[in-house]
Amino acid sequence: MTGDGGTYTLIVMLREPVSLTVGALGEVTLPAGAYAYTGSALGSGGFARLDRHRRLAAGDSDTRHWHVDYLLGHPAATLFDVVRTPGRDVECAVAERLGPGPVPGFGASDCDCASHLAHRYAPSELAAATRAAHDEL
Repeated sequence: MTGDGGTYTLIVMLREPVSLTVGALGEVTLPAGAYAYTGSALGSGGFARLDRHRRLAAGDSDTRHWHVDYLLGHPAATLFDVVRTPGRDVECAVAERLGPGPVPGFGASDCDCASHLAHRYAPSELAAATRAAHDEL
């Protein structure tokens, strides 16, 4: 991964419904299916943050800092794909295009968005919608 930053969306496949405790959001229940979490990597380190997310999803780390870490760290979750827009802060615009998911405020504690977690049942459909959202901006 490069240290350059921008906006990213993680496509996560959840193979079964789960209940998670997600930081200050508390207990949430997520149905099985595909999830798109959109975040930014604009600070120091940039897209190196994605390596951290990959390690967590692979079970090589258990440190949880952000809402998405609780999803990625669950054994029923698999990181399916990552879509990036280098050098641009389009996090909220991408999240808005993908629509809110089942957890209000997920990943959106520092903005006015409804959520930065979208949900669909087919991962390939969600991945295509995510690529389109990133490409439009």
